[in-house]
Amino acid sequence: MTEKKGVNEAEYSTKKVITYSLAGFTDVIFFQFFTFLIFTFYYSVVQLDVNTITVIFIIWSIWNAFNDPFLGAISDKTSTKWGRRKPYIIAGLFPLLIVNILLWTPPIPADASTAIYFLAIIIIWEFFYTMYSLNQTSLFPEMFRDLEQRRKANTSIQFFQIMSLLIAFILPSVFIPKYDDPQYYSEFMITGIVISIICLISGIIFIKYGIKERIEFSRDPESAPSFINSLKYSLKNKSFRPYILGVFAFWYAFDLLPTIIPLYGDFVLGVDDSLVLSLLLATGFISAAFFVFLWRFIVGKLGAKKAFLLALASFIITLIPFMFISDPILGFISFAILGIGLSGALIVRDVAMSAIIDEDELKTGIRREAGFYGINGFMVKLSNVAVFISIALVFNSVGWEIFDPVGTTQETILGLRILMFVFPSVFLGIGILSMLRFPITKEKYEQITDEVRKLHEEKLKRI
Repeated sequence: MTEKKGVNEAEYSTKKVITYSLAGFTDVIFFQFFTFLIFTFYYSVVQLDVNTITVIFIIWSIWNAFNDPFLGAISDKTSTKWGRRKPYIIAGLFPLLIVNILLWTPPIPADASTAIYFLAIIIIWEFFYTMYSLNQTSLFPEMFRDLEQRRKANTSIQFFQIMSLLIAFILPSVFIPKYDDPQYYSEFMITGIVISIICLISGIIFIKYGIKERIEFSRDPESAPSFINSLKYSLKNKSFRPYILGVFAFWYAFDLLPTIIPLYGDFVLGVDDSLVLSLLLATGFISAAFFVFLWRFIVGKLGAKKAFLLALASFIITLIPFMFISDPILGFISFAILGIGLSGALIVRDVAMSAIIDEDELKTGIRREAGFYGINGFMVKLSNVAVFISIALVFNSVGWEIFDPVGTTQETILGLRILMFVFPSVFLGIGILSMLRFPITKEKYEQITDEVRKLHEEKLKRI
């Protein structure tokens, strides 16, 4: 009877995919709302200088170097009657709903207390966000067992995540008429409240219906390595190292675009209306929603490695227009084209990570999803710091250390163009070079999947 339950839990179903997809839907709304407006808010509205913001994010990244892998290792070692992941998902989500509002309530006018508040609140936000995020993402390779299930599930998951991106980018424009205007300080908090309400609803549905932890892994926490050993094992993994650099490159480009688009749209494209700016960015993700199905086919034909390389190269090509365009119409066209690159990079990440986790299980005998996703989460946040360092370098070089909408020059506009194309292209190129070393081909992926399936059947027999 136990074995039958395990097999049934592993079966693919539309209900299973949709309810699990709400986990990522909630996750992405939180993170992309943060990414999209946190810099513009504290730089243009609160008016902290760019160097102070950059230092704060560097300190934040040092915190993440410990926080993300530590929470991952702790999750892998947890064993409760509710499973390994569910207690942390619940404990992370509900405080996060409150902290998501407090992000947008710093003391003004800006002074030392504002900087201290900003640092403290993003560290608290990060702690609860990571607790929720790495545990829900760790469920993906456990719930969907092979390349076919994962690419099919990822189509639905990425569709929901693209919808959540649209909410994160468009909803703020309903409440905030102009993103870089200090007079709309209070509207950011109102937006935070609405975002938290949406995430409360989707998060509860996911927790109630979308968490399916498989019985054959119930004893894995007994053998899970310590925090230090988990870190060592993950970083020594020959598949994980090139993957993590590829993901770092993708997230750098992915995070830089929404961070800089409110200023790029205003000063390069001449769009100062928040709704139009949001629609510009949303066009890219609406386009990406259509290309999800194309990339699902590509992943099935080429496998995770070649699809990842093609996605990174496509991302670079689709960024080229942003170096040259100067009006809103061309902006909408360029973002529609960008959807090709965005969609590919979004859909292949978890498929490739799942193979790494499966391969690791064959070597160690246990699944360490959260350990890997903890380091992955740190690299995602580190890419965010790289974004702010890049912005600081450019803004200092063009005289924009402190936000000055009147003092815009041709150098300022060139700097914004470089941030939209040159910087992300360089990082994506590094990602391509790294992923060329990724050892898991399509054939090896299928071999790993077969061997892991047999291992799971053996685990079920022993329960």
